[in-house]
Amino acid sequence: MPELETEQPGFPFWSFEDLCLLLAAILPIWITAVLLVRISRVTSKSAQTLILQSAVIALLLAVLYLLVSARYRKPFWRSLGWARPVRGAWWCVAFGPVLAVTVGALGVVLRAPELPDPVKDLVTGRVALAIVMLFVVVLGPIYEELFFRGFLYPLLTKSFGALAGILLSALPFALLHGAQYQWAWQQVSLVGLAGVAFGYVRYRTGSTAASTILHGCFNLTQFLGFLVTLRHL
Repeated sequence: MPELETEQPGFPFWSFEDLCLLLAAILPIWITAVLLVRISRVTSKSAQTLILQSAVIALLLAVLYLLVSARYRKPFWRSLGWARPVRGAWWCVAFGPVLAVTVGALGVVLRAPELPDPVKDLVTGRVALAIVMLFVVVLGPIYEELFFRGFLYPLLTKSFGALAGILLSALPFALLHGAQYQWAWQQVSLVGLAGVAFGYVRYRTGSTAASTILHGCFNLTQFLGFLVTLRHL
């Protein structure tokens, strides 16, 4: 197994204080994003949702940059494990669909309830479809992996060990998607399982880019499945 960044002395250089600062910024960021939506005067609910999500992600990334790079004067991407070349990249591409199918099959076994898909309401045309796909497959995985596996995982691993780091970073990742699935325990558990897989890839490769590739391919497979069902409605 390759030497991991978390094994290096003094890594991660950020602390739980930085985590608290990031969490404290969530509410002001959300309020700011809501105000931006109102200022935009966009009437379409789908467009409002996309603007809101874009603003939240951009502002959270800005705060994360300030905490990691500006505060400690360290390179942002490299500090959060975004290494090139990406170890195991092709394995992550191949395993993404496998993981998505496996999670879907477990959903059947657990009798996960069929819930209204919020993504469906956003897809109002080809342009909206392309934008939603960009969020689901690229922007969402990048930010979520930077935070959960790039920022949070090393901090938890340093304090509690690798296994605890993988599991504990997957827990808030699952809870983040709770409202999307109306807090159905089956769906939240499946998202958490996917988060464990992303964390394991981060652990094995030492690369957040690798876990992001897996996450993106996982989401892409699910999104393509959604499009297939959409065409048959």
